Amino acid sequence: MKRVDVVCALIFDDAKQQILLVKNKSGDSAYWSIPGGAVEAGETLEEAVKRETKEETGFDIDITGLFSVREVFFTERGHHAVLFTFHAEIIGGEMKVSDPDHEIEEVRWMDLQTANDLMTYLPDHVKYKSSNDGSAFYYFHGKV
Repeated sequence: MKRVDVVCALIFDDAKQQILLVKNKSGDSAYWSIPGGAVEAGETLEEAVKRETKEETGFDIDITGLFSVREVFFTERGHHAVLFTFHAEIIGGEMKVSDPDHEIEEVRWMDLQTANDLMTYLPDHVKYKSSNDGSAFYYFHGKV
């Protein structure tokens, strides 16, 4: 299996109690997730999450902590994905999709309950929370 490092940005608006999500195209269907994508050759995790967030949402971010490290085996693709999810805050930019791969349909702020309902593929203890309490966790999703 080929190892693929993936980064994601968990961006929460405390004042509005909302999380930033992107709608991803997948063939004839679509699904919601937090911004993120694959780390490119020669990039650090931080550089990758900042680039992916900018491309998918239009926002510039700073990393404020580590939320989780997760793994999943995508057997059909032959990928062993390691997902690094960071807490982040917006420091500039404006909401717009400028994804060069044309995989993002929409960017939207959503309340946390709606976001968790839309991301039903996540196990309950992986569901996103608003606080950055300094503790991160590891989870193996298994084979899909």
